Amino acid sequence: MSPQKRFTQRLTSYYLWYTLLFFIFLIVLTILEKEGVPRVWIGYLFMFATIVIYAGIGLVSRTSDIAEYYVAGRRVPAVFNGMATAADWMSAASFLSLAGGLYLQGFEGLAYIIGWTGGFCLVAMLIAPYIRKFGQYTIADFLATRFSGKPNTSTVRILAVLATVFISFIYVVAQIYGVGLITSRFTGVDFSVGIFLGLASILVCSFLGGMRAVTWTQVSQYIIIVIAFMIPVAWLSAKHTDNPFPQISYGAFLPELAKKEAQFDNSPKEKEVRDIYKLRADEYDKKIQQLPESWESGRAELQKNLEELKAGNGSLIAIKTASRALANYPASPADARNSWAEARNSYLLKSRPGFAQYTPYAAKDKAESDIKRNNFMALVLCLMMGTAALPHVLTRYYTTPSVTESRDSVFWSLFFIMLLYITIPSLAILVKYDIYNSLVGSEFSKLPSWVTYWANIDKLNPLVSITDINKDGIVQLAEIVLDGDIIVLATPEIAGLPYVVSGLVAAGGLAAALSTADGLLLTISNSLSHDIYYKIIDPTASTQKRVTISKLLLLVVALVAAYVASLKPADILSLVGAAFSVGASTLFPALILGIFWKRANRQGAVAGIITGFFICVFYMVFTHPLFGGSVANQWWHIAPISAGVFGVPAGFIAMVIASLMTPAPDQHTTELIDYIRAP
Repeated sequence: MSPQKRFTQRLTSYYLWYTLLFFIFLIVLTILEKEGVPRVWIGYLFMFATIVIYAGIGLVSRTSDIAEYYVAGRRVPAVFNGMATAADWMSAASFLSLAGGLYLQGFEGLAYIIGWTGGFCLVAMLIAPYIRKFGQYTIADFLATRFSGKPNTSTVRILAVLATVFISFIYVVAQIYGVGLITSRFTGVDFSVGIFLGLASILVCSFLGGMRAVTWTQVSQYIIIVIAFMIPVAWLSAKHTDNPFPQISYGAFLPELAKKEAQFDNSPKEKEVRDIYKLRADEYDKKIQQLPESWESGRAELQKNLEELKAGNGSLIAIKTASRALANYPASPADARNSWAEARNSYLLKSRPGFAQYTPYAAKDKAESDIKRNNFMALVLCLMMGTAALPHVLTRYYTTPSVTESRDSVFWSLFFIMLLYITIPSLAILVKYDIYNSLVGSEFSKLPSWVTYWANIDKLNPLVSITDINKDGIVQLAEIVLDGDIIVLATPEIAGLPYVVSGLVAAGGLAAALSTADGLLLTISNSLSHDIYYKIIDPTASTQKRVTISKLLLLVVALVAAYVASLKPADILSLVGAAFSVGASTLFPALILGIFWKRANRQGAVAGIITGFFICVFYMVFTHPLFGGSVANQWWHIAPISAGVFGVPAGFIAMVIASLMTPAPDQHTTELIDYIRAP
């Protein structure tokens, strides 16, 4: 038996024992809960045990060997690389936010599942085998060497590194946000503190052992992710249908949901709530029309109220509330316009029936349906091309022993991802069914405890808000506001499942966020240390020095990303979507033409990367309100998250034109292309 086969068998044995022990751990916690152990301790045990496992793997796998640190020694079997890639892929967006997106958006949310799955098909057919045959350590290595020799290496390499860092940084901020969300919910600490607590467990693995530690940790994390996602959904399915296979049973609920939503749409109480929202939107619109006078009068009124409370010996709570209202008041008429416009748009959205549609491109007329269809397809394309260009995913295919195993590992990646992706829609439907039947129509005096728990995690931007808008004491659907990022985490509590299941789901969400964050941080630090420091600044650096530089950079990037995540720049799914569009626009044209078009050269690669990046980022800034843009600026009504549909063609065109206008690559480069494309 070959050493590689013995290694594979040993790994299989280790992870089978690991899975068995994890199930025993679940059984023990279930018994402890029944014996009356406080819930908070169950949550602590889940968090502590899983983080200790990951830290232990990181410690055992610590290394200073270059090949082990960068590419896990190129000896990861296809099946295990597939599991590690799936864990790397099953980010906070997939585990936490995708079901929430389907819950809120209905059919439109399927764009993420289709796009991300299709992207792995592109990876298998167009990229993974070729970059593995090329060898090396990073995507910048491939692009720099492909687009000509040593004298011209630095320009393409630097651009590829900048693109890698930019894409990965956006993505890692989303993962650390997810870590903070989970940690704060299950430890009770403030959200910002939870982010930095979770960061410690991220650093243990990637800091000590690089790709070697990250790979074996990600395999263990994937096992927890699958168990954590499958158990509550199967439980919910069995609860409502007596069928523990939700992938089969959830379709039966769609007609019932449609019937319920038709009742809500015609309910006088629901209409009353929506009318109140419309009235509030009109009030904000009126204030916007009367600027700057409305801003001045509003500020004067708040100041007068505060002075009267102080002069009349008002209660300390009332004075603090009035002071906070004055402090949070827009600083200028321009700020007031933006703030009030956002509030107006929010109320306008709530004033309409907020039902997720389960029919394709559902709309009131053909024009609106066409816009929805175009955005759906644009997002699918961006996610596919972005997946095929994500550096932290492509780097995983450097870790296999051979080109054949690299191609096989893409199949296993898709298989392990599929296990969750075919289950996610069922979770969204079953949770919605549960909320429609148990929460809507209940009394405000008897709201379930999970509402209070999630509402208190972030009091400035509540993840759950259920307010008695029409003061009738009964919960209407229009009065329920749920953040999509908490749908999965709150599922066990919404369905009334034992708390041990809540802890399990939190452990799964943490594993998903940590596994992706590990891979992203390692990709950023390795790109900076290997492609910038070693290849450009100090080519004579020792092995130990290179690894040390990588670890220091990893620490710095992790702290900066944690700080940005603590500012809550956007929801997880939006952040991740932006990363995919930028990745597709900057790296996809260079990778594809670099492999399949011999005439592509250094000047073309530089033009393609720069053009794709700036077109994509310009469109996002030009059209996204967060950056001061406007929806009115959209081209063909394409949403900012799909900016890649403009950036990718621009990158391809710029690359082709620049390559044809400049000298062809030398013989060495064309021979390299022939080599990596040879069977």
